[in-house]
Amino acid sequence: KEPGRPYADLWSRPGFLVRRMHQIHIGLFAEECRDYDITPIQFAILTILYSGTALDQITLSNSVGIDRTSGADVIRRLYGRGLVERISSEEDRRAKLVHITDEGKALVRKMQPNMERAQERFLSPLSAAEQATFIDIVEKIIRANNDASRARTPLGL
Repeated sequence: KEPGRPYADLWSRPGFLVRRMHQIHIGLFAEECRDYDITPIQFAILTILYSGTALDQITLSNSVGIDRTSGADVIRRLYGRGLVERISSEEDRRAKLVHITDEGKALVRKMQPNMERAQERFLSPLSAAEQATFIDIVEKIIRANNDASRARTPLGL
């Protein structure tokens, strides 16, 4: 490391490390959930919808921190698999809401143990106390920087 330049080395850059952790998490999720052909972001959308509340595409995309174009693509793929449906809004008949189907709910229930294993494997190098601290620190960073993202999430942390 160069004096006065704490981020000169690639492996000292927080953004690079977060990106690398994300890649590792995607790999672990893919291993644990390989039988379902669902990406983490698709599973996140199904998880948001699992409560049964139908949401518009923009709200749903924001809820999982993706832009609306990516959200539309994810929703289209889930719709194509029969995991979500589009329904008319009671307030505005022109607006379409996304609702999870019974098949989508069943998939979430089946995948839940696999997703949990991926999370546990990801955090396994840390003690229970370190895991709690890690989550607290990540939430703090997200809260402080949420407005800098193109896909701001409602802070339901």
